[in-house]
Amino acid sequence: MTELLETTVDACLYLTLNRPDKRNALNAELIAALTDAVGRAASADDLRSVVIRGAGKDFCSGADLASLQKIAESSYEENLEDARQLARLFAAIREIDVPVIAAVHGRALAGGCGLATACDLVIATRTARFGYPEVKIGFVPAIVTAILRRNLGEKKSFELLTQGFECSAEEANTIGLVNAVFDDETFGDATIDYVSRYAKVSRSAVAMTKRLLYDIDALPIEEAITKGVETNARARMTEDCKKGIARFLEN
Repeated sequence: MTELLETTVDACLYLTLNRPDKRNALNAELIAALTDAVGRAASADDLRSVVIRGAGKDFCSGADLASLQKIAESSYEENLEDARQLARLFAAIREIDVPVIAAVHGRALAGGCGLATACDLVIATRTARFGYPEVKIGFVPAIVTAILRRNLGEKKSFELLTQGFECSAEEANTIGLVNAVFDDETFGDATIDYVSRYAKVSRSAVAMTKRLLYDIDALPIEEAITKGVETNARARMTEDCKKGIARFLEN
């Protein structure tokens, strides 16, 4: 069975984790397939967005049992390379020009919650659950920490990462981990409607905005504003901007 399904509909690439019998748990093969798919999507000029979702009852439950067993038996160097695989996936999501949206139903736990958090946007069903339970087995959700810290702030990130509890989609939405929550019954249509917004705006403007937003993360305010000035000037030179100004003036 193919562990990752790829479908393109209306300029959106849907990547479906296809291990429903394993609650879409992550293993090396699935992580590699996701990284490869996102990498290939980065060179597809006709795409406007990417959606990552899960087949079956859950989005993703984290690492599978075989992967956990491998962690317990591996050397530091082997674990280091294994961890780098997930880091490369998170980096690929950040580097691709188009928005990557996690469409979460069921449970997004441990590495699955990390995968959702690594995406640019997260939408969820009302019954979805999020959490980082790694500390319960002496593990650390370390690779996603830099991203979560930027999303939520220090105190809420500390609480989520060190207490191991699950939170509802509504709670996740309130603290800023989730962008929007939809009814379970209409989630498919709501996802299509949500991603369709990117077919109605400038692809180049979204790409430049994404790059600017992430590039200024650790910069002092003066350097961040300078980055904004440079991006503003480059945006003015794009065909999308020139055509958009022309349409505006005509109206």
